[in-house]
Amino acid sequence: MKTNSVNINSSLIKNLIWDFNGTLLNDLGLCVSSINQLLKTRGLNTLTAESYLDIFTFPVQDYYTLAGFDFQKEPYEKVAMEFMELYLSGVKKSPLHENASELLSATHQAGYRQIILSAMESSELNKLAKALQIDKYFEFIFGIDNHMAAGKSHLALQALKVTGFNPEETCLIGDTLHDAHVADEAGVQCILIANGHQSKQKLQSSGNLILNNLEELSGILNFKKVVY
Repeated sequence: MKTNSVNINSSLIKNLIWDFNGTLLNDLGLCVSSINQLLKTRGLNTLTAESYLDIFTFPVQDYYTLAGFDFQKEPYEKVAMEFMELYLSGVKKSPLHENASELLSATHQAGYRQIILSAMESSELNKLAKALQIDKYFEFIFGIDNHMAAGKSHLALQALKVTGFNPEETCLIGDTLHDAHVADEAGVQCILIANGHQSKQKLQSSGNLILNNLEELSGILNFKKVVY
């Protein structure tokens, strides 16, 4: 990963690529409670929010292994689908992070072009964005075609191609080291928010700019009219 990317050149940024889960959507509590239900039924130790933040990673199968699941005894796909059933049954109660809606409105009005790039299944992602009334702020919403949450690296270059975003004028905003990796592969700037699915200490290893919350992002972006 980059080691020289802490200094964001905000004057160049015209396009924003938003991660969804953990960055815009505050679903940490739901993810912890859902995985703990699966662990309990298997007689395994449950996770605290802190231990979750320390072990969560991509691909998600690796995180499940760290949590204690044994895929010699049962297939990963079975566990992943059980988790998604629990997650989807409760996700409509998960709110956006504080200031998320206001920030998206402000960046939209300022003229930033915006998309979502997520490892969530596409149809469910679109439903959630619409239910949360934020879909109107995005030109495109990119999700994956299954519930296995393997990652989204393959989507990044496709998204740049579809949107025509100039990588030098684009910033990815996420909450995990995977987001930093995706930004590196796409050649775009990256800002990580440390109130999602990985701890601030873990995120600092990326060398990217780390913010505590979305409110701090307001001090980085330019809210004068973005000129193309």
